[in-house]
Amino acid sequence: MSKADQIFVNMCRDIIDNGFSTEGMPVRPKWFDGTPAHTIKNFGIVNRYNLSEEFPALTLRPTPIKLATDELLWIWQKKSNRIEDLKSKVWNEWAGEDGTIGKAYGYQMSRIYKFKQGEMDQVDNVLWCLKNDRYSRRILTNMYNFSDLSEMNLEPCAYSMTFNVKDDTLNAILNQRSQDILAANNWNVVQYSMLLMMMAQVSGLKAGELVHVIADAHIYDRHIDIVKEMIERPQYPAPKVTLNPDIKNFYDFTTADIKVENYIHNEQIRNIPVAV
Repeated sequence: MSKADQIFVNMCRDIIDNGFSTEGMPVRPKWFDGTPAHTIKNFGIVNRYNLSEEFPALTLRPTPIKLATDELLWIWQKKSNRIEDLKSKVWNEWAGEDGTIGKAYGYQMSRIYKFKQGEMDQVDNVLWCLKNDRYSRRILTNMYNFSDLSEMNLEPCAYSMTFNVKDDTLNAILNQRSQDILAANNWNVVQYSMLLMMMAQVSGLKAGELVHVIADAHIYDRHIDIVKEMIERPQYPAPKVTLNPDIKNFYDFTTADIKVENYIHNEQIRNIPVAV
């Protein structure tokens, strides 16, 4: 059975059984009808996914792997903040009149900084280090730029990746300040697993472990019954996910270079209410 399913089920059960409820407390998010969107949550979740063993896509319900990767490439490859550059509509509710999400995500990855090896953005710095200084303990990115927070339509949730090479294997830690477990957990896990695989391939390395650290892991009140039903579903083996081996440049990857095989899963959960 999929280890990603087992991790997800254990995490959700612990939140539901032992989590802290914000019911009756002032909260920022609202449902579409204006009702406060309360949660039950746990602090400091750490989940580990070994990509050398399996690709961590849920089978409890399908995660659209290529669509999730498209958003990842929108941030890391296109370095865009314009929703017209994105195939999915996940950012439409956060777009301003100018068609952007403000100075968030891709905008931050496009900013040029002065590194020791020259001026470049954060993505190019990671790529340079993995080829030229791969055993450095300083290979990381950060999108939580305090000077720009007031001009972001949503402050970054998944905000930092730290890369670390052990022998011939690339590992990474994804830091996330907040996560809507039902709507976004496996979407983010799939995205950053794909990023780790891509970075490893173009750097001549093997993809190893993705460690996902979530500060505030929460299930919204209107999601609890959905989650309870979902975690009781049958579990299946993880799909096989591979990349086009001919791609040697990170900026050449497209979603067409992803091959998904034997993805057996339960039915999709549709019309999940989203709090904004």
